[in-house]
Amino acid sequence: MRTGGRDAPDGRSRYAGQQPYLGMENRIFMRLIRVATAVTAVSVAAACMSTPKGAAGTAAAADITGTKTKAAAAQSASRRPNSASHGHTIARFSATTHHRFEDVARWKKIFDDPTRSGWQKPADVIAALGLKPGDAVADLGSGTGYFLPYLTRAVGAAGVVYAVDVEPNLITYLRERSEKQGWSQVVPVLASLDNPRLPRGSLDVVLIVDTYHHLDNRRVYLRVLARALERGGRIAIVDWKKGEFPQGPPDLHKIARAQVAAEMREVGYRLVAEPAILPYQYMMIFASRSGAATGETRP
Repeated sequence: MRTGGRDAPDGRSRYAGQQPYLGMENRIFMRLIRVATAVTAVSVAAACMSTPKGAAGTAAAADITGTKTKAAAAQSASRRPNSASHGHTIARFSATTHHRFEDVARWKKIFDDPTRSGWQKPADVIAALGLKPGDAVADLGSGTGYFLPYLTRAVGAAGVVYAVDVEPNLITYLRERSEKQGWSQVVPVLASLDNPRLPRGSLDVVLIVDTYHHLDNRRVYLRVLARALERGGRIAIVDWKKGEFPQGPPDLHKIARAQVAAEMREVGYRLVAEPAILPYQYMMIFASRSGAATGETRP
């Protein structure tokens, strides 16, 4: 009798109680079952962690979530001003608007509009500065050079006019315009946003027309600017009055006259004159107090 078949003559498996050769399939099947069981156990454990049950599990999940929330809040807070301790100061000394002036052709039409003289009164503004032949003056935010004809006449050939702007295209235009007009005393200056790049102790007057509200971090900027003044030097600020007028930017871009005066006083300047000559703008002239160039403030 052949005994090599599947079953023994009594009907039992010939491999009963043993690991049969054909049991390889069974061993593979059992291993697969064990792997599946292990995977299921891991999945269940992960589910328990992601959806905790019971008071302890809920507390743990809340603690993890709370930690992440606090970390995110701390990171967000580090990127914004502290409204409680610094918000007011930053708001007062910050620009109200940011935009570029690189399109020279566009801004020539606006800044050099012939009708502007009717309300800007450039000759009266420059006369109020009290400039003398040989003086040094900076036109901060010179733009297309609207005030340059008046400034060059006021300081004469022996004086110097720094035409300052942060836009490279405008500086190129100012140089070309000055050469064409024969303004040898005009020195175009490409400034940085945080530094006017003016020679230390060189200026009698700095004129800032419609530019003050574009200056950012003015607390630092104005102290840097003070270093360019000679002792007794002055800063004249012309900017837009609050309210609705035929000329000027939206009201939210304007800075109230009282705020400008307060900021200048805080960083070491005193108001010495306030010519009431313009219909839509205020004009204030400040002198640096002793120590202003070093950032000190005197009472």
